[in-house]
This record gives sequence, C-alpha cells and structure tokens, in this order.
Amino acid sequence: MKKNVNLKIVILFFVLGIVLILGLGASFLVMLNQIEDAGTAQENIQNIVSTQLSKIKIIIIISLIIYTVISILIGYFVLKAVVSPMKRLIKSAEKMASNDVGKANDSIQNVGEVADLENAFSMMTNELNQKLSEVNRQKKQIETILLHMTDGIIAFNMEGKIIHINPAAKELLGLNDKDNTFEKVFKKLDIDINMEKIIYLDNWTSSEQRKNVGGKYVNILFAPFQDENDRPDGVIALIQDITEHVKLDNMRKEFVADVSHELKTPITSIMGYSDTLLEGDYDDETRTKFLTVISSEAKRMARLVTDLLTLSRYDNKKITSEVTSFDLGELVKKCLEKLKFEVEKKEHHVECFVTAEVPPVVADKYGIERVVLNILSNAIKYTPDKGNIKVYVGFVYNDAYIKVIDNGIGIPEEDLGRIFERFYRVDKARSREMGGTGLGLSIAKEILDQNKGSIAIKSKVGKGTEVVIRIPAKK
Repeated sequence: MKKNVNLKIVILFFVLGIVLILGLGASFLVMLNQIEDAGTAQENIQNIVSTQLSKIKIIIIISLIIYTVISILIGYFVLKAVVSPMKRLIKSAEKMASNDVGKANDSIQNVGEVADLENAFSMMTNELNQKLSEVNRQKKQIETILLHMTDGIIAFNMEGKIIHINPAAKELLGLNDKDNTFEKVFKKLDIDINMEKIIYLDNWTSSEQRKNVGGKYVNILFAPFQDENDRPDGVIALIQDITEHVKLDNMRKEFVADVSHELKTPITSIMGYSDTLLEGDYDDETRTKFLTVISSEAKRMARLVTDLLTLSRYDNKKITSEVTSFDLGELVKKCLEKLKFEVEKKEHHVECFVTAEVPPVVADKYGIERVVLNILSNAIKYTPDKGNIKVYVGFVYNDAYIKVIDNGIGIPEEDLGRIFERFYRVDKARSREMGGTGLGLSIAKEILDQNKGSIAIKSKVGKGTEVVIRIPAKK
C-alpha cells in the first residue's frame, strides 16, 4: 500500500481533538466576555471572573496536551488492532493466491486499497472453496470404501458412543440401532473389555478378541486414535470374518490326525506280524498268512503315501499334465475293461451307453482316466453282489459328461457335503477293509478343477448313487 494509513488515522484524531477543545474554550471565553462587558459593580466578582478565565485557559492547554497523547495512543492501538492484521491478511491472501494465479500481483499493485482487500478476500474464498471441495471428495471416497468393505469398522468417541459404523460391522456382529455404545455392543457379545485400558495402557493397544457370533468366527481388533493435537480421541474396532480360516485350520488339524492314524494302523499291523514271525517257528501256512497281511498293509501304506504326494503336487501346482484331445467314450470303455476282473468277481451287470454326438475333449488324459477309474471302482465296491451299474457318455451345453449310476448302499444326505474332504469316509471301517485311503474323491476333484471340469454326486441310502463328471469339449 502506497498511502500511509497509520499517519492519516493519527492526524484525524489529532484534528478532531483540537477542534473539540478550541470549540469548548471559545464557548467559555464568549461567556466570560459577556459577564465582563456587563459592567458589574462589584469589583470582587470581576477579580473572580479573571481568575477563572486564567484557570480555564490553563485547563484548555492541559486538555489539548492530554487529548494529543490520547489521540496518538488510540492511533497506535488502531494500527495494531485493525490496520496491521489487515495488511497481514492481504499479504497472506496474495501469497496463497500466487500459486494459482501466477503474476496476478503485478496487476493488483496499481489498484486502490479497497480493491486490494476485495481481491484478496476473493482469492481466499476461491482457495477455501477448492480446499473444501477436496475435503468433501476425500470424505466421499472414504465413506464409499467403508460402505463396501467386507470387514466391519466401528468408531467410538471418548464417551463410548458410536460415531461411525459400516454395514459389514452390523451384519457380522448382529447389531441394531439400540446397540449404540461401546459397552452395549461388547456386552451383547459377552466380551469383557474396557475402553479406558485400550486408550491409556500400552499393553492393551491393538488388542485382539476372537469370538463366535451366530455360527461365524470373527476377529475383533481394537486400536485407539488421536486428534490433531496427539491427544486420545476415541477407539476403532476392526471386525474380520475368519470363519473360513478357522474351518481350514480345523481341517488341517483333522488332516494331520487322519494321516497319523492312517499310517499308524498299517505300520502297527506290519510290526505286529513281523515280530510274531521272528519270535517263533511257524509252519508254512501260518507264515504265508502273516506275510500276506504284511504285504497287504505295506501296499495300502504305499497307496496312501502316493495319494498324499499326488494331492501335494496338485496343491503346489507341481503336476506336469499333458493336455491332449481324446475321445471320452473310448477312454471310459478302456477303464471298464481294466476293471473287468472286479466286475466279474462281484457278478455286477454293467451297461455303457455312448452317444455318437460326443466331440473330443481337451484335457489331461492320464488325470481324467484316473478320475474315471476312481468313480467306477467306488461304484463296484459299494454296490452289493449282482448289482446294476449304468454308465452314460454324452454331450450337453458345450461339455462332455460321464454319468455313473448304481444301485449300491448309497450315501447319507448329511454326508454328501463332506465327501470331497480329505480322509472323510461315510463308513470308515468298511472303507478301510476295502482298501480305500479316503483320498480318492479329493484327488478326483483336484484333477477336474485343474482341467476346468466339475463333479456332482446325488445319493440316497439303500437306493444307490449317481455321479456326473463334466469336462469342456473341444470347440
């Protein structure tokens, strides 16, 4: 600013003070002159008036000095309280606006003081609007993220009231509108946890709780948050659905236990019969019987280890499969030929129907053959003697399919959802007697998944089982 605003304010107050004092003094002088001109006879009154006139002149001079000092002080305080902040405000506004308007200062320099202030406020308003728009945009982004998160988020203030909760948290914890405080939420879940401990005790920071809520397992992570002054401002609870992790962990534990049991049984038999043979002198018939059992258990253990290694390779994607184009009908017929001895042994009546419209399939021929052999073997094993087994090979919706229907013992409905789990058997004792490892269907499903196929099983106890395998056909 080119004009000295400070000096103008001081001079203004100074002039106003002089005018007021001179006006007051002139009034007194006029009044006294009138009294003096009146020609009052009493001499003492004239002396008194003269004395008062001298005093008034002194008062006027003193008042003038005092008012001058007061005017200067008022001007100084006005400068500090009004003018200086305005100057700083204008400079700050110009500085903020310089990043966006570039050379706008050159055009502002020749504008008057009012125009300068108006432009400065306009620039500040634009800058503020931009900042508010950015804040609103970020707020909407965060709200959208929280809204569509699969993990639950609950934020509590220092009073324990909910200030934000997303739909996932309500669903996972089964909350309603009445559950609006920290205490109500976690008392409902029967979790003994204190909000103050989370905020103020280091060993409670980022504490976790695992809970079963309505058949789901959830992991709840607590963490305090702070305000802009680094003071505690509340607590955030992160709720994660770990149901699948818990199930997988339980399956892993069951798998380890089943493997241990399956290996222990044949090893125990082998060791028992071997020790018996070593301890005594037996005839050839007894020795042959013992050695047969040892051989059978050893083969069973070898099959188990082989199946485990196969599953491990499929899990780790280490199976080197050779994808080729082949006729599915011919493959099924070859598999039935390989199982001819088992079919004749149990006197089953087996029929195979292959439609002429089935196109070749593109898949791992060795893996698909293993699947077909497993399904057919199960049908033969679990169908009583002289049973009926029908095999259909056809084509539907770009997929070639194999359907195997038997009238065997069937599978209970409650077991159908678990038959593809590793080592799961409907009748463990009978399966073990028949030489099964409990891994056949698991391996079959892994192979079909690798070849973009599928397997579905329907069954009723005492009526039989229907297995449908689908494999993408060559286009």
